[in-house]
Amino acid sequence: MVHIITDSAADFEPHELEEMDIKCISAIIMFGSDEYRENINMSKELFYKLLTTSKDFPRTAQVSPMEYGQILSDCKAKGDEVVFITMSSAFSGFHQNVVMTRNSLEYDDCYIVDSRTVAGGQRIIVERAVKLRDEGRSAQEIAEELEELRDRVEVYACLGTLEYVYRGGRISRTAYALGTISNVKPVVHVTKDGQVVIAAKMLGMSRGINYMRSRLIDSPPDPEYPLYVMYTCDRENAEALAKSLIKAGFPVPEDKMINVGATIGTHVGINGCGLVYVAKD
Repeated sequence: MVHIITDSAADFEPHELEEMDIKCISAIIMFGSDEYRENINMSKELFYKLLTTSKDFPRTAQVSPMEYGQILSDCKAKGDEVVFITMSSAFSGFHQNVVMTRNSLEYDDCYIVDSRTVAGGQRIIVERAVKLRDEGRSAQEIAEELEELRDRVEVYACLGTLEYVYRGGRISRTAYALGTISNVKPVVHVTKDGQVVIAAKMLGMSRGINYMRSRLIDSPPDPEYPLYVMYTCDRENAEALAKSLIKAGFPVPEDKMINVGATIGTHVGINGCGLVYVAKD
């Protein structure tokens, strides 16, 4: 039997994890001294409520290796195989911690895949793993295909506000003030090596949406894979993005609109929108 494991940065809802038989390591989110576990005692709705009302800025904390070590030990004891898909190693030390735990257990049938992405991009890779598992593929075969697929995953997102990147210490007070006054909306992109970089600085959300649409047109999606539109808290900007994509000939079904969870939402804040897809070869 092959088990698929991931972390909550992939932004699955709890019922989706159950339906697809995915084991998920839930991120730890701290608001002051209060500790929450994503998808356990913290829903996306609760996270954004706290994000916008709490005096404390959220921070993430590393999950104890004992937690996923026990899961891997149980799988090994049963003689099962594992494909463990983590958020980008450039974004967090979680991937390396999982590798060290696997090595300490000498678990040769556990294949760890650095998704080199987050949020909807990671979700697409996990969904592919589930499909291959259900087709009867081995863990090694699944891991090898995922490592080829990840180079084709494209993630773009336009931030709705600079407040949270400023509060998180990622931009200066001056950059925050000037950007807010001029209504600058950074468009971020996840690179092939898993880094999150600023691809463009647009004046207003509508121009950010146009930029993301142009990237999709320039590098069209592979129809074998879903195209997701992401949002953080409020759907208004994401719905505008979806309408723009539909007008350009790219359908966005309602079930392909996904709310970004706490792991990534902590860093980008509210009112953002983005798109995720697999580019053609």
